[in-house]
Amino acid sequence: MNVLICDPISPKGIALFKSRPEFKVTVLEKPLKEAELLPLVADVEAMVVRSETKVTKKVIEAAPKLRVVGRAGVGIDNVDVDAATQRGVVVMNTPGGNTVTTAELAFILLGALARHIAPADASMKAGKWDRKLFSGVEVHGKTLGVLGMGRIGGEVAKRALAFGMRVLAYDPFLTEARAKQLGVELVGDADGIYRSADFITVHMPVTEQTRGMLNADAFAKMKPGVRIVNAARGEIIEEKDLIAALESKKVAGAALDVFCEEPLPADHPFRKLPNVLLTPHLGASTKEAQEKCGIEVAEIIAAYLLTGEVRNAVNLPFIDAKTYEQVQPYMNLGEKLGKLLSQLAPASIERVHITYGGHARTLPNIDPITRAILLGLLHAGAIKDVNHVNVRAAAAAAGMTVEEKRSDEPVTFNEWLHVAVFAPDGEKVSAGGTFFGSPNNPRIVRVFSQPTEIVPVGVVFLMNNKDRPGIVGHIGTLMSKHKVNIASMSLSRDTAGGQALTVLNLDSVPPPALLDELAKDADISNVRVVKL
Repeated sequence: MNVLICDPISPKGIALFKSRPEFKVTVLEKPLKEAELLPLVADVEAMVVRSETKVTKKVIEAAPKLRVVGRAGVGIDNVDVDAATQRGVVVMNTPGGNTVTTAELAFILLGALARHIAPADASMKAGKWDRKLFSGVEVHGKTLGVLGMGRIGGEVAKRALAFGMRVLAYDPFLTEARAKQLGVELVGDADGIYRSADFITVHMPVTEQTRGMLNADAFAKMKPGVRIVNAARGEIIEEKDLIAALESKKVAGAALDVFCEEPLPADHPFRKLPNVLLTPHLGASTKEAQEKCGIEVAEIIAAYLLTGEVRNAVNLPFIDAKTYEQVQPYMNLGEKLGKLLSQLAPASIERVHITYGGHARTLPNIDPITRAILLGLLHAGAIKDVNHVNVRAAAAAAGMTVEEKRSDEPVTFNEWLHVAVFAPDGEKVSAGGTFFGSPNNPRIVRVFSQPTEIVPVGVVFLMNNKDRPGIVGHIGTLMSKHKVNIASMSLSRDTAGGQALTVLNLDSVPPPALLDELAKDADISNVRVVKL
């Protein structure tokens, strides 16, 4: 079996591959671009990468024998996971291998930034002795704002506390209870970090919500003289806005290990700013981290190719084929329920209660379904690189308690899957689902404890309204006015003339103007649009 090692990994990892006679191992001298890689993958069954080689859709299509891609590290943004999944290629990573290494780099950058270590060193080597020029600040007693409290953010917080810093944390999935365990103060939004922090360190993934979040508006809210550290992803910072903030001295300094374009262009303005400390994406670049990741990626790929065992897969749960066939429809339904609740519930979830009723309670293995539900709950959050393997740990790190119950209580439906999530203040949001006729026909049939019928796909519109004549016609007229087509409609009410729940499957996202018009009706409230 041909194994292609595209990026440098630990020699011990390479040796592990070569120790197996079943493998023919090719190690590239340097990472290659897509066009250069295409002719080399025709007979390859496994590819090993780090962050430089891009496993694109074209690369995957050019490798008809490819069975597995292993990433020696955590992030998989350089692998087209969707294309791999469509082709039946398993994508694996090595979660946790570089957590401590990246956290250490972030905190070391923070200290170097505070004390002007890099420019002072350059000045000394130039024969100068400018003590006053490089007068810095203590970190003791200062406030550190941590954006993203996953594994790495938590490790940075530990180190900051040991240095006597006050640590503020913003993470939509971090609960108050978990924050207390970590010894940090939880703030409700990023603005709370901006207003109070002397230092800000970024540990979030790139999502629609986080891309460019550190921009001109954010810098304007920060304390004068704030210092920024980014060892996560370059796209989180709007680089032109940071440059302006550095030039105006609103931001006293920035230490950056990651950039929107890598390698950083030779003429990039960052290279000319005296108050910027730059490193070339060294987050995982330690002997220890590379050795751990290199050995682990070799072990998991070898196990998969030789025995079929799946570990650390980002696109396949670890269950046998027979069980997977049984639980797969429930996994799809569960993830949809999770996605629905993630958009209806408060951002901070303390407890998740999952009930398996009807035939679902007799399934041999409910763990993959629970994991799918949690994936749905966490899909839009700031927890990095969540997959079926690490989703329980990610939920625990966010302070979620997960409860599963196989219920013998009578239910209306033959199959019953119900999820309730609870915020720290006790607020509850719930949804339940089943199948109509066959496992290929899932439905969400209960939301907010009210009966409904939702096809769990695409755009779903929900609202509460007073049960009065004309309300359906009013909604239809507004939808028509704004060119929004209704695919299906479900109405339910508590009593005649009381409160009703209206749910629509739509063919497109309703524009803000339509939602504004609905908001003007005193009988309509809690208008929400979710994407499934």
